[in-house]
Amino acid sequence: MLLATLAVVGMKALSSRYERTVAREHLLAPDARQARTDLDEGLNYLLVGSDRRADSSHPDQRSDTILIVHVPPGMRQAYLISVPRDLLVAIPPGNGYPGGSDKINAAYEHGGGGEGGTRLLSTTLSRLTGIRFDGAALIDFSGFKQVIDQLGGIRMCVRTEVRSIHTNRVFTPGCHQMNGAEALDYVRQRYDLPGGDYDRQRHQQELLRAVLDRAGQTDLRGDPVKLDRVLRAVGGSLTLDTNGVPLRDLALALRGLPADALSGVQVPSYPQTIDQVSYVVLDNGGAGLFDAVRAERVPDWAAANPRWVSRL
Repeated sequence: MLLATLAVVGMKALSSRYERTVAREHLLAPDARQARTDLDEGLNYLLVGSDRRADSSHPDQRSDTILIVHVPPGMRQAYLISVPRDLLVAIPPGNGYPGGSDKINAAYEHGGGGEGGTRLLSTTLSRLTGIRFDGAALIDFSGFKQVIDQLGGIRMCVRTEVRSIHTNRVFTPGCHQMNGAEALDYVRQRYDLPGGDYDRQRHQQELLRAVLDRAGQTDLRGDPVKLDRVLRAVGGSLTLDTNGVPLRDLALALRGLPADALSGVQVPSYPQTIDQVSYVVLDNGGAGLFDAVRAERVPDWAAANPRWVSRL
């Protein structure tokens, strides 16, 4: 969606610059991949956020953010469905891992991180939800800081005061202009927040909306040097699997998506301690959310389940 926003200010520059800088890998496992992506039928993308680049060989890697981006047919709405990182799931065997029950964000680590980790995560999520994906994106959040900084920072609104467990920075209530390091520090926090990890999920969704808003507000058309820097920062922070769809076609299909048509969705679930370990478990199998995604009925589900949905 960020690429689609940038496409409005320069499709030719987007195609030439981005195609040369973005990493391409097979992020989706065969059993989690749509056989064919038809842009007229909507999209389901797996979005994974990690602090490490896809080619990192560090053994201790977990996905900090897991989102299913659902775009219904017509490309006029988008739903950012946050999957709880502590969701208890059955992770299948892969990359030497024998398989077993664990938190879903551990699938990325068990798969070795990067391409292998995203593939095992995609299989795990597809088996849980029945959803096959039209593509996937792996975001290096440390690189994504540069995207925010190149855009001149973003505006984030804080509801509850929270102190960062990573930097000891205090975020006070109110709307603030944040640079990349501040914004990413804020959206990583979940302790001392009323909703815990559910608040963290909402803040991550709000971060993506804020980046889209800022990209649309910035005069990149009249500043080709800045456009070039933003495109390079985007390319340096993303690894993509578009399931064979040319990036230009994908950006063209999404460029009419209004920024104010984004909704954040939390998977119906609740925390539970099992054998002295804190997990999140599905509430009644997800309360029909995954069925709605498969059947292209998410707008109806959202209207019937406002507790789990927020406008971004």
